[in-house]
Amino acid sequence: MLFWTISALISGYIIGSLHGSLISQLLTGVNIKKEGVKNSGASNAAIVLGWKYGALVAVLDIAKGILAVAGFRLLLDASALPDGTVWTLLFTIGAGVVCGHNFPIYMKFNGGKGTAPLIGVMLALDWRFGIAGLLLLVIVSLATDYLVAGVLVLYVTLLAVAVFPADGFWPVAIAILLFAMSIWKHTENIARVKDGTEKRVSAVLRKKTAGSA
Repeated sequence: MLFWTISALISGYIIGSLHGSLISQLLTGVNIKKEGVKNSGASNAAIVLGWKYGALVAVLDIAKGILAVAGFRLLLDASALPDGTVWTLLFTIGAGVVCGHNFPIYMKFNGGKGTAPLIGVMLALDWRFGIAGLLLLVIVSLATDYLVAGVLVLYVTLLAVAVFPADGFWPVAIAILLFAMSIWKHTENIARVKDGTEKRVSAVLRKKTAGSA
């Protein structure tokens, strides 16, 4: 079990640290870490470069979450480990992906905020909950005009995955820790919502894509 846990954390961290924003930087020459709210996530890519590049970064970061968890599930399926252990390890590699995205070594442990890779992780854990979480993220974000509101609802959906299809104590514990980390990472966003300075979703959607007329 220790071998599997360490393997899940390390492989998840490495995959998670591969940021989609690196591709947007190659395409545009803009390092979004130095612009906007100065993180490398999809939301800042949308703020700085426009919604098309934001969508590109989001798709790439979602994909790494899917590939990490789905690939590890294939290995675990051949291991004959108990269901509870398998769920724990899947949540562990998912947590590794989110942590790698948020705290990559080469960005001095200051990356994104984990939303896009979490969507990928959830889709791979249980596609029904993953789609539900993604839809709720979009609906709540559009309804409130603040992405952070949708993100918090997304983590509630992760908790639902940990309680219902998953099995055991550790998936719930990992989901709670990830939720707490998300609140901490979004502290500035929540403060800006309160004082009315947070970037609204509608404003980001109206922003022209970098390089367009």
